Amino acid sequence: MEIKPLKLGEREARLPLIQGGMGVGISLGGLAGAVAREGGVGIISTAQIGFREPDFDRDSLGANLWAVKKELDRARAIAPEGVIGFNIMVASRCYEEYVKATVAAGADIIISGAGLPMDLPKAAAEAAREAGRETEPALAPIVSTEKAARVVLRYWDKKYKRMPDLLVVEGPLAGGHLGFTREQLDQFVEPGQAASEEISPAYEEEIRAIFKTVLSFEEKYETRIPVALAGGIDNRERARKAFDLGADAIQVASRFVTTEECDADIRYKEAYIRAGKEDIVIVKSPVGMPGRAIRNRFMERVMGGEKIPHSPCHRCLHTCNPAEIPYCITDALVSAAKGDVENALLFCGAGAWKADRIETVREVIQSLFIGS
Repeated sequence: MEIKPLKLGEREARLPLIQGGMGVGISLGGLAGAVAREGGVGIISTAQIGFREPDFDRDSLGANLWAVKKELDRARAIAPEGVIGFNIMVASRCYEEYVKATVAAGADIIISGAGLPMDLPKAAAEAAREAGRETEPALAPIVSTEKAARVVLRYWDKKYKRMPDLLVVEGPLAGGHLGFTREQLDQFVEPGQAASEEISPAYEEEIRAIFKTVLSFEEKYETRIPVALAGGIDNRERARKAFDLGADAIQVASRFVTTEECDADIRYKEAYIRAGKEDIVIVKSPVGMPGRAIRNRFMERVMGGEKIPHSPCHRCLHTCNPAEIPYCITDALVSAAKGDVENALLFCGAGAWKADRIETVREVIQSLFIGS
């Protein structure tokens, strides 16, 4: 496969590789900076990014907004010339505040999913004006189906007269929150196989349909809209397949968890290494979306119907009702980031069980591209 640079608005990454955003506290400035230094696109997750700040429990939003610049500065110190940005969940409370903070901090790109970022162009443009930036960051919605891609592109076309600088297509083998119903997951991977290694022919057709929709808007705007495929891309063969399907780039997340540079606690990384294929499960998140995670004592309690006591609400998600949720996703993900792995939600991709050692970011990238 031919390796071409990835153009993102005013910036260009030497490698067509995006490191997927992972929260809470898994992809912060350390990992994002290391990936950007090697020529990829480093992505910091804004999800409860300030969880280590001393005032987090008292003022989680303030702590998070403060940590946005702190983590970007960390990444910039590692990769001064690298392409570095943020992943912001649409489901976040105060979504526009996070957009404003990342733009003001100097993000090169904003990737946004866990919902459709319909009004991201408006939020980014307003934030750039307030920050006195001459150019906005590149904007990249995450979609999983042709319908979602069509809805976003059509809306941005009609309301904002612009197209995304990148479209991320996150498939059914991805980790964390998934943009599918349980029924769609059974259609797009082998039914009941959370650790399935292949997407179905039906999802390959979905990908082709997305490319067809993107092409129609490229022709209208006489511009290129790069597409990155994500989910289950963990080796050179799968990277090659993504490019053969027509991708301009790949997004990889789980492979970077078990690296020296990943910001997660070593015990989180070791949980990946210990996990077997049978330990990968589909779970229901308090967000209301299915997600993929490693089975542990915490998840056994949740799957058994137990309601887990939680801390006072940190107001992380606008769709969450603390009185009704089976567990607090902030508590569960912060526990994971801090290494309390038996009392945590351990998000992972379908192939996380394949990890067998701690690598470096450079080694992971070489395994995806070198020799191709």
